[in-house]
Amino acid sequence: MLIFIYLAITIGFIIFATAKYKIHPFLTLIAASLAMGLMGGLDTETIIKSVSEGFGNTLKSIGIVIACGSIIGAYLEKTGSAKAIAESLLILTGKEKSPLAMNLTGFLVSIPVFCDSGYVILSTLNKAINRKTGISLAVLATSLAAGLYATHVFVPPTPGPLAAASILGADIGLVLVFGLMIALPVSLIGWFWSIYYCSRFSINTEPDDAHIQEGETRSPNILMGLLPIVIPIFLIALKSFIDHPSIVLENKSLEQIIAFLGHPIIAILSGVFIAMISARDRSKEQHFNWASGGLKAAGTIILITGAGGAFGNILRSTSLGDTISQELIGYEIGVLLPFIIAAFLKTAQGSSTVSIITTAAMIAPLLDTLGLSGEMGKVLAVLSIGAGAMTVSHLNDSYFWVVSQFSNMNTDTALRCHTVTTLFQGLTAVVLIQIVSMFLL
Repeated sequence: MLIFIYLAITIGFIIFATAKYKIHPFLTLIAASLAMGLMGGLDTETIIKSVSEGFGNTLKSIGIVIACGSIIGAYLEKTGSAKAIAESLLILTGKEKSPLAMNLTGFLVSIPVFCDSGYVILSTLNKAINRKTGISLAVLATSLAAGLYATHVFVPPTPGPLAAASILGADIGLVLVFGLMIALPVSLIGWFWSIYYCSRFSINTEPDDAHIQEGETRSPNILMGLLPIVIPIFLIALKSFIDHPSIVLENKSLEQIIAFLGHPIIAILSGVFIAMISARDRSKEQHFNWASGGLKAAGTIILITGAGGAFGNILRSTSLGDTISQELIGYEIGVLLPFIIAAFLKTAQGSSTVSIITTAAMIAPLLDTLGLSGEMGKVLAVLSIGAGAMTVSHLNDSYFWVVSQFSNMNTDTALRCHTVTTLFQGLTAVVLIQIVSMFLL
């Protein structure tokens, strides 16, 4: 039972250090890994080896993917493609359904772009729509934030679910496909809550804020703006499809080509090249600066992801897995346990990504015990962690402040609209995942 006490101390340290003292998650996770190793009775040589191997093994599979995804996000922002996608959806849905347009825009944009960055990118459009339609910013902001949040926690190559899939050994293609299936209704729940409840809060933008800065006279090509997102998703999904045991291709050369192109590194790299081609008329300096900006943004999350892998490897090296297995024997917790742990960590320390990575590291040794060691079990475990990691976004979450500050919402209104939305989203997601597990496990 001492191992449980040590784990509680370690988790408490992670929460306390990141939430109260604002110590960087990278340093916190590395320190927690070392402390857990010492308390768990590992010798110093084993601890160092486990930390190093856990860090390196995690990054060798997803480091490049995270970096490339961040570059794509930078290009979407700088070329104006993100805004162009939103404007196109607005044309399709009509002004009266602009909250739905913004919700779907967020859903798409947040696949390669971090949700807080995506919100900042699209906030000016939100304000412009408010001026044109009179729809409260509270409605538009909540709907947009919900769409961004849904794919942020469920759909690779967003770093959180990508890291969780790597740590748990889940098929990234299957995580992507089922992540999209879960994320869409979860996103729409946010849209529904925004129009049902948030419309009672009348928030309008100032006239000076309503102007969308064009920056460029050139209008981005919508198709070329979508391709860096769509092509990697298609390639990864196609590889996952042909990898299924029931699918046999007679043409082995074609199979090898699809397997190569569908590897997450190659797929996401193709998205980078497509984004660069779409901006081929820009200067060399712009290309260099955009790529550099994307890489700088990726650096932090890469380090946090690697540190999470180190923490997970330490947990695997201790007796935690065996002890918990003995304690949980006879309990059919299944996919609920990852959700509960991730929700606790998210609510306590604020960061969805830290919650996802930390929970994945804790759950990895328990997959057999929970009945999630199979291919679909690992996928559902990743999604369950994602559901918990969005429950809930409140005062200790940077995303909460991005949404509230960029939409002129005071704290109370943001808690009623944004925070409650994330609660409904997380609960909806775990219910859907539980239903899916009844058929696939």
